[in-house]
Amino acid sequence: MSLTKEALEDYFLSIGEKKYKAEQVLEWLYIHKEWDIANFTNLKKELRETLKKDFNTDFIKIKRKEEGSLVKKYLFELLDGNFIEAVLMEHDYGKSVCVSSEVGCNMGCKFCESGRLKKVRGLETYEMVEQILLIENDIKDKINSVVVMGIGEPFDNYDNVLNFVKIINYPKGLAIGSRHITISTCGLVPKIEEFSNFPLQVNLAVSLHAPNDAIRDKIMPINKVYNISKLMASLRKYLLKTNRRITIEYVMLNMVNDSLDCAYELAHLLKGMNVYVNLIPYNETNNLEFKKSTRIKEFKDALTSQGINVTVRKEFGDSISAACGQLRSKEV
Repeated sequence: MSLTKEALEDYFLSIGEKKYKAEQVLEWLYIHKEWDIANFTNLKKELRETLKKDFNTDFIKIKRKEEGSLVKKYLFELLDGNFIEAVLMEHDYGKSVCVSSEVGCNMGCKFCESGRLKKVRGLETYEMVEQILLIENDIKDKINSVVVMGIGEPFDNYDNVLNFVKIINYPKGLAIGSRHITISTCGLVPKIEEFSNFPLQVNLAVSLHAPNDAIRDKIMPINKVYNISKLMASLRKYLLKTNRRITIEYVMLNMVNDSLDCAYELAHLLKGMNVYVNLIPYNETNNLEFKKSTRIKEFKDALTSQGINVTVRKEFGDSISAACGQLRSKEV
């Protein structure tokens, strides 16, 4: 499950088999949801034995699940004993899963529970794919959209994340449309520019969370490497090349980044760009000092008055460990 169709075709050719076998295997895995190679009955027995020798078929496991209204949060145990999370959210338009891309995170955003636990390693592609498969298996339904916004900075695990996107997008596999897949970054400028060459029309979300360097430096250490000026320049290049709208993520932190001055400064920063702002009510945790803003409506109205497209993210999981990394932090 770490292999794209092309990589699996190359494997079959390397062992003297026809490359169409790749499509047969992928249909077993993703359409029939058959994960025991012994049951791939349209492959000859000798080939099935070869596959069993060449590939590890052990799965990650659902360790724990918490449920709230229209939301389920999953804690997964990996084969090496590490833990990650994914969240299933039910929207009017279907079921969406937020997946993790790393064990821990090195970005160190001050308001983020995930960042308290430093990066152990990036996830292998199969560990991301299996988050989707196990959730679909648990709910007995299809996932319609995926956001890579869980534990970890996706662009710090770039190749595995893009392989994951290709696999879940494959039409005879999970068949999740590219426009229903979103990758979120806190602002790794070189990778944003590289991502503009990715052939699939996947959505880009950028965690901005502040309208100026003074505030962003305090809450997001990445800003000291790639400040707002460098970040905005990379976004303009991305827009010029792809003509795909960017989501600007903005977590609303009480008395930190939620003043009307911040709203007008943010509007000025984004004026004329093909973006929309997603205001995120903050999920408070016991470990961090930040509080949810009480001025979300006023902030939204100020942005709207300046011609900026704005949405407020629907709040999920007040009754569960909703903050990213919160369920995992209880376990480790």
